[in-house]
Amino acid sequence: MKLPFKPIAILVMISLLGIFGYQIYWLTKLYHTMKDDMENNITEAMRISDYNEMMLRVERLKKSNKDHGEVSVSAGYDDNGKSFVHSSTSVTTADKTGISNQKINISYTSQASLDSLYLKRINDSTVIKTSIRRDTLIDHKKDAALRVNEGLDMLLSSQQNIMELASYFQRGLHAGLDIILGPQVAVYDSLLTEQLTKKGINLPHRLQYLHSGSTVDSSYIYTDTMAVVKTPGYISGKRDRNYDYVFDLNTHYTYRLTIGSTTPLVFKQMSGILLTSLIILLILSFSFWFLIHTILKQKTLEEMKTDFTNNITHELKTPIAVAYAANDALLNFNQAENKTQRDKYLRIGQEQLQRLSGLVEQILLMSMERRKMFHLHPETVCMKEMLTPLIELHKLKAGKPVTFDVNIEPESLNLFVDRTHFSNILSNLIDNAIKYSKEKAEVNIYCRKTSDTEIIISVSDSGIGIATDKIPHVFDKFYRVPNGNIHNTQGYGLGLFYVKTMIEKHGGSVTVNSEPGRGSTFTLKVPAG
Repeated sequence: MKLPFKPIAILVMISLLGIFGYQIYWLTKLYHTMKDDMENNITEAMRISDYNEMMLRVERLKKSNKDHGEVSVSAGYDDNGKSFVHSSTSVTTADKTGISNQKINISYTSQASLDSLYLKRINDSTVIKTSIRRDTLIDHKKDAALRVNEGLDMLLSSQQNIMELASYFQRGLHAGLDIILGPQVAVYDSLLTEQLTKKGINLPHRLQYLHSGSTVDSSYIYTDTMAVVKTPGYISGKRDRNYDYVFDLNTHYTYRLTIGSTTPLVFKQMSGILLTSLIILLILSFSFWFLIHTILKQKTLEEMKTDFTNNITHELKTPIAVAYAANDALLNFNQAENKTQRDKYLRIGQEQLQRLSGLVEQILLMSMERRKMFHLHPETVCMKEMLTPLIELHKLKAGKPVTFDVNIEPESLNLFVDRTHFSNILSNLIDNAIKYSKEKAEVNIYCRKTSDTEIIISVSDSGIGIATDKIPHVFDKFYRVPNGNIHNTQGYGLGLFYVKTMIEKHGGSVTVNSEPGRGSTFTLKVPAG
């Protein structure tokens, strides 16, 4: 069956690109989500630090030996369902002797769309009332008064209502407390650094305490820097980002945190996921590559099998036809009466049957060596006794002049091998040496024991040789070195595969050294046994 390589390759590539694309999309979404969470954590750290700083101021006032005043804050919803916040502060001032001089009550109420500010001096009954449109005070885009996702939602059903009430409550507390004792920027920065560290945000930063305002007719808007605090190692950069936290009811006072890019921190937090994704992508890439490689290998093997089938058909038919013709001559043309002719035809028939037997045996052995029940039957074999009949056999069937140069050291060299299979190994190498030689074949066989554990056997010829780029494939199943349109030699690509397979089953190895036009040398390394 012809393998549909192109459709499979296209489907594999589409699948791989789809997986890569989805992985990138998923990682990108995860990056943006984690980055947003980190930015929310920064904002939340600013809110919590502001609240903690106010609590420290309250504790400081408690420990003071002077009665400075009183702050009360209330927030909620009226009968119409609209939110309100009320902050009331009573401040007692004293003269140099410490005796009470005058008392000031400041009341701030925010409800619906209108905010009202009352200031009353008790001693001279002075009352000041100011009304401010609420839409000029709130809905600030950088308002970071409260951004929480859990906790208070256990008390109220609406998250938006929780944030609104908590925001007003915290601002109302600021409105009263700041009159008695102003914000401590250095303390706030220390608390903020601690909160950021808890959330894993260890970046140098700069904190600014800003006051914004405008003239009565709003013709001039200004922003004053009240205080600046920097952490060690902070260097201003182009990728720095500002986080503003407006903490007063009039939105005039702001903490501005300037911090470097959080991208490296996000990637650091994602390092485990990124590494895992990379490993998965590498495994998938290797798997798809291996699949394509296997398909190509199977396609090549399929083509080789087709060539083998065509080859083997010819190889089987030829000896059968020749033996049949020789036998027919003896039976039907009275050739048996002539001793010379009879011997000639009988020898031809015998050679062709030997050739056919060898071919069938090799095919069967190729099938058997893949079975689990296949076993070698090693025995002690004299190298000289094994080679002598092989040399005579190949001289007889060579069809061209052949000379052998055999050198065995020591002459009584013995091998511990499977006699049948090792004989076939040597026969294949000798057959190739003769087959791929020119008009006259010169075969050199060299055997010697190099150590107590290894024996080397080499079979050399002075034939056509093998191209360097073809050498790695000569032991592949069904492979034959291409010679263009020239087919002077018969073969089916199993001989050297059989040699390599069987020598490895003996625990040895085979290598080849060849040069085009100068011949080849096949070297066997066999355990001494």
